[in-house]
Amino acid sequence: MTEYDVIVVGAGPIGSTAARYAAMHGARTLMLEDHAFIGSPVGCTGLLSTRAVGECDVEPSEDFVLNSVRGAFVHPMNGECLPIDGRKTKAYVVSRKLFDRRLAAMALEEDVDLWLNARVNGIERADGKQRVSVIRKGMPETLEAKVVIGADGVRSKVAKMAGLGKVSKVLSGIQAEVPYRSDNADFVELFVGSQAPGFFAWAVPVNENISRIGIAIDPVSVPKSQKDVTAYHVLENLLTKNSHIASRYGGGKLDLVMGGIPLGPLEKTYSEGILIAGDAAGQVKPTSGGGIYTGAVCAKIAGEVAARAVANGDNSANFLSEYDRRWRAKIGKELAMGMRIHRFVSGLGDNELNELIGSMNNLTILDTITRYGDMDHPSILIKKMLHPSRSMHMLKVFRAFAKAVI
Repeated sequence: MTEYDVIVVGAGPIGSTAARYAAMHGARTLMLEDHAFIGSPVGCTGLLSTRAVGECDVEPSEDFVLNSVRGAFVHPMNGECLPIDGRKTKAYVVSRKLFDRRLAAMALEEDVDLWLNARVNGIERADGKQRVSVIRKGMPETLEAKVVIGADGVRSKVAKMAGLGKVSKVLSGIQAEVPYRSDNADFVELFVGSQAPGFFAWAVPVNENISRIGIAIDPVSVPKSQKDVTAYHVLENLLTKNSHIASRYGGGKLDLVMGGIPLGPLEKTYSEGILIAGDAAGQVKPTSGGGIYTGAVCAKIAGEVAARAVANGDNSANFLSEYDRRWRAKIGKELAMGMRIHRFVSGLGDNELNELIGSMNNLTILDTITRYGDMDHPSILIKKMLHPSRSMHMLKVFRAFAKAVI
């Protein structure tokens, strides 16, 4: 029976980061990846904040960065556009395949072992260790580890096997890379309201002539009369019936990806010999659906705590609970605030969203958004907006919002 100190299930950005940090702290580490290739299939928009790239310990590079963006055009249902200009690069449009492979290579450089085509189908605790049943290239194998880190995505098998439950909700997402004429490739476009029930749609420019157009919907927010409507149907409507998008859409699809976006972290992200990180733990920003920054923050802690558990000869739930305490201390409040923002915005009707976004379209508020807007820490902007020193106009605009999120 092959034995490791730490086994990480999942070789995406979060799994690679957790494995690398476990190895850097002295643990003999193995990564298991269900698929035959790193970074494929893709299940992400590929828009990463500058902080997310930095948190993964890499510098932006032409090897994986396709475009950079500095702001967003927000389109409510009434067609009026709210321009938000960050005035400097805020995010990168990346090739997730190449980005994921960069992070996996960094893990291998720290002597992490990697098994591809390795599907975990069972974990049980025996003699104080985790016994992991794997189907590798069609053949069954059994591994042992002192700690298993589940970084296996939104439908995490490891979390389920550990009895840690499910995330609060999962949004249905779909994205197509299409010929699309951007008005300004330095800006993403966001579409809110009933055109994207419960969340929003986006157009992320790869360049002036190609964009990734996608949508995520909350099934709970879909009208009862449209319960048979899928995210694919909503995307097709967006491409062909939204006048703004349809006038710029060149027809056809260069690529199509689908996936789920988990919102709301697990109540508990550890058990005997097991830690859960990233999408598997629901460590995703509820305001944007992005999980690389938050997941990388948690993955580093998971890798370090797992290695320390090995070094101390203590892989008990009590010892591993340090991971849960540390990641919640670092980003827990931000995720909780993000969830309240999500619930508030998703509960607004088209007219309310039109009014809210229209009220924000003045120089004072736009300047505040430019100065304090942060993709990874939206609470900073919210606090600035609601500060008593702000104008009465701002306080009036956000009065209902304040009651919902504070």
